[in-house]
Amino acid sequence: MTYIAPSADVADEAVLGDGTKIWHLAQVREDAVLGENCIVGRGAYVGNGVHIGANSKIQNYALVYEPAVLGHGVFIGPAVVLTNDTYPRAVSPDGSLKSAHDWTPVGVTIEDGASIGARAVCIAPLRIGRWATIAAGSVVTKDVPPFALMAGVPARRLGWVGKAGFPLAEDSGFWVCPETGAQYIEDGALLKEYSPNAVEDNA
Repeated sequence: MTYIAPSADVADEAVLGDGTKIWHLAQVREDAVLGENCIVGRGAYVGNGVHIGANSKIQNYALVYEPAVLGHGVFIGPAVVLTNDTYPRAVSPDGSLKSAHDWTPVGVTIEDGASIGARAVCIAPLRIGRWATIAAGSVVTKDVPPFALMAGVPARRLGWVGKAGFPLAEDSGFWVCPETGAQYIEDGALLKEYSPNAVEDNA
């Protein structure tokens, strides 16, 4: 069953998957589509037509502006902002107030399993690869490869993370997760999962 807190504002045209929960003072706009078992925290905003995959978490006061697309199992931390306007202005050069028809929204795409830390800002248009981690307070201005650990203003890659979210350690030509023991290998500027029988290309 879905749950919508009495103080939440969910448009009739929004589509909520089974088990999804929308908490107090959150707003989910028209034509937004949320998969199964999503959580939208207190005061969060999900824009018109945003797509969010199953088992994703949008934490308190995060702002997910359209036309963002989030994969499955994405974590959006408290007060994260996904922007949608490359050249923002309230008014046109003649001083008249801009309307929704005076600019074209651009979106942030976040692939499966990626995590965006608290108060990070993602400047559209960009894509964040699957299982990447963006540290709290970062400002992301460029595309992020899968499994990358990013931090700073602007964000830069500090290392790699595995599916469990822990930073990987280099060992005998592999990158190894200290939590699960899973191995990964570098291929140029990308990281791939490794298995003894086959190397899966997850770029």
